[in-house]
Amino acid sequence: MSGGPVAGPDGRLRCPWGLSTEDYVTYHDTEWGRPVHGDDALYERLCLEAFQSGLSWLTILRRREGFRTAFAGFAIAEVARFGEADVLRLMADEGIIRNRAKIEATLANAKELAGWKPGELDALIWSHAPGEPGPAPEDVADVPAVTPESTALAKALKKAGIRFVGPTTAYALMQACGLVNDHLAGCVSREA
Repeated sequence: MSGGPVAGPDGRLRCPWGLSTEDYVTYHDTEWGRPVHGDDALYERLCLEAFQSGLSWLTILRRREGFRTAFAGFAIAEVARFGEADVLRLMADEGIIRNRAKIEATLANAKELAGWKPGELDALIWSHAPGEPGPAPEDVADVPAVTPESTALAKALKKAGIRFVGPTTAYALMQACGLVNDHLAGCVSREA
């Protein structure tokens, strides 16, 4: 089977992963690869990518509303006020991934980010977008898992006190938030 774009039930070509479930079709067509700005919005994506580490993105996607409810809509100022009682509450919440290290990193990151100036997280993340877009990948095998930019972003976030983010997580964040466009050549969402 080719790793190039595949025609969906509507006849439109999409990245192959974007057709495996209806959840993925919606996410692929309306969200993945589109620019995301705003500190809270980027904090949410950063947290969800960290929770995804070692798991399927579909697992996270299907629990996203549970995560949003559990983490006060990922409002940095709200999550920064969470304490040990919230950690215990979150560890019992079946609507999220109950990984203590990831939960504690989410809270620690909010506490760190609450001291930043408005727009500072957005500026830091977007400063690592490649200057010129590369050629459209023809095949899923052409899409990297790590790039020099994602490695630099992970280092910058860690240096700034952000936990649970490595180069692979940083690249997934860059893909999801539109810093890079890894929709395959011919994919209906490539130019969207």
